[in-house]
Amino acid sequence: MARQTINIGTTANDGTGDPLRTAFDKINDNFVELYGGDDDANTILEHDTAPKLAANLDVNDFQITTDKTNGNVNIQPNGTGNVSISAIQIKGTSISSSDSTIINVNDGLVVDGTATVSGALTSSTSLTLATGATVTGIDNGSLGSSATLLATQGAIKTYVDAQVTAQDLDFSADDSTVLSIDLDSETLHFAGGTGISTSVSNNTVTHAIDTGTVVTLTDSQTLTNKVLTSPTINVASMTGTVTIDNITINDSEIATSSNAILSLNPGGSGTISLHASTEVTGTLTTDDITTDGNQTITGNLTTGGTLTVQGSIVADTFTTNSNGDITLDPAGTGTIVLTGNVTHAGTQTTTGELNVDNINVNGNTISSTNSNGGINITPNGTGLITLGGNYVAVTNELSANDVAIGSELLLGTGAKIIQVTTNEDLVLQTNGTGAVTTSAQLTLTGSFKKAIHTFTATDSVTEAEHAGRTLLLGEVGGNANVVLTMPDATGSGNVYEFIVSVAMGGSTTYKIQAPDANNTFSGMIQYLDEDGTAVTAFPTVAASDTITLNSGTQGGLVGDTVTLIDIAADKYAVKGQMRVSAGANPATPFTAAVS
Repeated sequence: MARQTINIGTTANDGTGDPLRTAFDKINDNFVELYGGDDDANTILEHDTAPKLAANLDVNDFQITTDKTNGNVNIQPNGTGNVSISAIQIKGTSISSSDSTIINVNDGLVVDGTATVSGALTSSTSLTLATGATVTGIDNGSLGSSATLLATQGAIKTYVDAQVTAQDLDFSADDSTVLSIDLDSETLHFAGGTGISTSVSNNTVTHAIDTGTVVTLTDSQTLTNKVLTSPTINVASMTGTVTIDNITINDSEIATSSNAILSLNPGGSGTISLHASTEVTGTLTTDDITTDGNQTITGNLTTGGTLTVQGSIVADTFTTNSNGDITLDPAGTGTIVLTGNVTHAGTQTTTGELNVDNINVNGNTISSTNSNGGINITPNGTGLITLGGNYVAVTNELSANDVAIGSELLLGTGAKIIQVTTNEDLVLQTNGTGAVTTSAQLTLTGSFKKAIHTFTATDSVTEAEHAGRTLLLGEVGGNANVVLTMPDATGSGNVYEFIVSVAMGGSTTYKIQAPDANNTFSGMIQYLDEDGTAVTAFPTVAASDTITLNSGTQGGLVGDTVTLIDIAADKYAVKGQMRVSAGANPATPFTAAVS
């Protein structure tokens, strides 16, 4: 269908144009032709076979085509513009990528013409050349300095043959003379010398020594009139008398020249070891005999004269023959001095006094010898000091950080436990949940000061932390509900005294409740109505287990008190004094909220 034009007449309203119906019918037909008349009415492609774009070009069935036989379809951008297909850009004869450095060809690629690769060519598998194919850029003869040409097998052989022919073998002797031979025309000869002959067999050059002329390491040979300068002689066997400087060795005797001293002086930390019985017939005098480890004598050391040591004897172990004693007996007023650490095993018996630094042991008495010196017995870690016997007597003051007594601490008549530091508190503290108890009457000559604990939030009341203390209800700001749960009543007699130190605000409360439905409260709380002088008492009922203070009808003003006493299993006695502000009427604080 051709485009339909609406006739608008020659001049306005001259009556020669198309009627409105005809004009709009042409408009509808043109839109049908533009958008199509099938279900793809929103697609701006025509679904016909006749070309409708300019010249011979048409968009038909989602294809840009031409009706011209064998006609070309050219897409030509303007100026330096590109033809872009997704991320592929075509510009002139170049194909490039706009979002990646790689263009992937996922199927086989056939190039009928010449393919020129200016960059690197990488193959992820193998590079296969068809039978008969040739490769240009191959070095076929010269094997020059190029790093990019591929050498053929023939070129490599030619090069190697030329190198072998051209090369010489350089060699030198001990006199530093350097010579060379031509590898393809000359022979290297190995000549022997005095006492040395050479032979060749199976690619091996052998140098043989004439043992009649040259001394070897393993052959038995005799040296005559030879001078050895700084020699090292291993496993030497010598007969007759051997003289080394001023030392003469004859049979089993080592002697020196007249009046000369025989010194055995090992180097560094070396030692002198005697592995057989050693007999000293004269006097052995030395400055120091020192051993780093154990001095072991496999035989007997016999000294016929006197052993005199001018310095010190240092040894790990001194032993005697069977049941023999070791006696250290200094001469005159000399003493036996032990320095360093002393380790003793077995029984040590000391007759008379024993002085250890500033400690004297005499008979049954241990005392200090320095002026005003103390005696410290300090165990390691958690170790204890254990004093045996039925009784331990302390005649003066006992000062200790910790004293553990297994059964009883007995004090004499008039004895006292006194804190040695002036104005310092004396603390009696149990371990864990233990209690301080007395089996008789306790008399206090001074005042009794109860400790204070302040509850600022919901908590559990415990015997160890709260019994016998002044317990303040002091939630800061008085704007949160506080619930305090009592411990299980056992008949312990523990007293829990609660005093309001911060009044509750708004609708918040202080609650004191039993731990479970089996525990109950018995007693009463008195209320003073501040509207007058009337006092009202509210008793508990059989199931009372909760006390509520609300700073209104149920008390809870600053200074109000509640006291609970553990009188029996599951039973607390309760008493208290409360005030109710003017304008409110007292109400019972007791409920059975837990049961």
